Amino acid sequence: MVLKVFFPSCCSSAESGILIGRWISEQNSAVILAVVHFPFIPAQVKQYLSEIQQVTKVSVSVLGSWSNSKQEKEESLSEFLEDLGTIFSHEPWIQISKEGDSKFWSCSTLQKHFNNPKEEEIILVYYDQRKVMLSHLHPPLDTATSTDHRAEDASKLSAIFDTVAKSKVLFMTDRYDDGPIKLTHWQSDGVEASIIVELMKQASVPACMLLTFLLSLISGVCRSRVLKFWPLSFLWSKLSTCEQLGHRLQHLQVISSNKKAQNQAQLMRKANIFVSLLIDVALGMLLMSWLYRKNRIGHLADTLIPVADHVAEELQDLLQWLMGAPAGLKMNRALDQVLGRFFLYHIHLWISYIHLMSPFIEMILWYVGLSACLGLTVALCILSDIIALLTFHIYCFYVYGARLYCLKIYGLSSLWRLFRGKKWNVLRQRVDSCSYDLDQLFIGTLLFTILLFLLPTTALYYLVFTLLRLLVVIVQGLIHLLVDLIDSLPLYSIILRLCRSYRLAAGVKFRVLKQQDGKPLRLLMQINPLSYGSVVQTYRLPTYSCYPKDSWTSLCKKLFLGELIYPWKHKGEKQD
Repeated sequence: MVLKVFFPSCCSSAESGILIGRWISEQNSAVILAVVHFPFIPAQVKQYLSEIQQVTKVSVSVLGSWSNSKQEKEESLSEFLEDLGTIFSHEPWIQISKEGDSKFWSCSTLQKHFNNPKEEEIILVYYDQRKVMLSHLHPPLDTATSTDHRAEDASKLSAIFDTVAKSKVLFMTDRYDDGPIKLTHWQSDGVEASIIVELMKQASVPACMLLTFLLSLISGVCRSRVLKFWPLSFLWSKLSTCEQLGHRLQHLQVISSNKKAQNQAQLMRKANIFVSLLIDVALGMLLMSWLYRKNRIGHLADTLIPVADHVAEELQDLLQWLMGAPAGLKMNRALDQVLGRFFLYHIHLWISYIHLMSPFIEMILWYVGLSACLGLTVALCILSDIIALLTFHIYCFYVYGARLYCLKIYGLSSLWRLFRGKKWNVLRQRVDSCSYDLDQLFIGTLLFTILLFLLPTTALYYLVFTLLRLLVVIVQGLIHLLVDLIDSLPLYSIILRLCRSYRLAAGVKFRVLKQQDGKPLRLLMQINPLSYGSVVQTYRLPTYSCYPKDSWTSLCKKLFLGELIYPWKHKGEKQD
């Protein structure tokens, strides 16, 4: 059999001693975690390892001996290292020796309980202990297409990564400690720590408690019965600004929670939410500073009224064109005049409303600009709501035209079934045969003729205002796409992948090192990081969707039948 020994590269210059680690019998592998130096007392080593096992739940034991001699290896040292195998009694007993500065080490095993021990082929695998401990091995994303062989390899690798990660307590002792046992590992020269990080941890506790208290008050107000009455509940469910504020409120509750993250996924989710909020607020502050500099809000307010007047004039010209002979089409003049004057009156009302609000627009924009301090996403949602309010007359035109067109389409389809002796069975939801008398057929023929000849005029108005409505919906959709991108993008994971790619491991690769006859095969284990696409797919944050749930086929069907299209967000619909 092949014996695989995973040796930490940080211990290659350690002084002679014994090797402690975990023996994985299923893989016939030994994961070396640290080297205990001479001199030591075996009873103290056994007691120390039992304490480590109770804390880490990892079966850490003495696996063999390590000899690092600058000169020729002495016979007494060799015999002493062999005698250690009888004290700690581990099968097989691994002996690794390094002579001088040679890169090629001697590695052998002893099995004293077998009379004729078989000589095992040994593979020495070097690994970076710090990177392996700090990294998180991700399973294959395509579980359906992944083979059993890949899943088995992933489970073998996870056993090695978990062994190093769970032994964090073992790496918290360095050579400056006054304990009876001296170890060599990746932190033996000093435990990695940051004074700034520790101070931030201490300061975050009262800050999180205060934030949790404030958020509980805000949540209580939001859940009060006052907001459940009709006008407020309708605005809360339809305005995208309210939806985004509620979404960010949930994010703040997740960050300020005093519950410790149970696994790596929850920890990464908290970190991604925190970085997303931080960057969102920073971008909002930049936008606010740009708006309030050089009186840009005043210039924006002065531009808004002429733009609204220009849009209204263009709509009036469009209606005048529809009331004539658009594209040479012969329309029903009476219905054309009625619809045209009806929509012109609505435009007149809208222009009067805009001019009535013109003295207050600058003040409204000034207070709206302050909302950018809550984040760029909140400012974008307010912009979307402002666009919805400024184009409310276009939405009304679309609703009027769609309802009138839908009424005629359903009327024509019902009268067409009357000609064929059919009717729609409401209870059974199907078309059944039916006999009609002469009066019913006569009335049906008259109504069908009237609706059929009035349909082109209605369809033209419906087509024009539907295109205008779709234009507004596309603009709002682009804004909501940007909002969802900021909300869902795992920025912390992407930065971690960019700066410390080994933290997000997709697997490992082995590089064959220089070999020498009579020496064990030497391999260097390197971490393969996740691709950027896999990072986004794995750690993408859930968002409240603003996309329509309909397919393109159902959307075209709704447009053809004149059914209304609602692009608003719906509360409680969350997408991962």
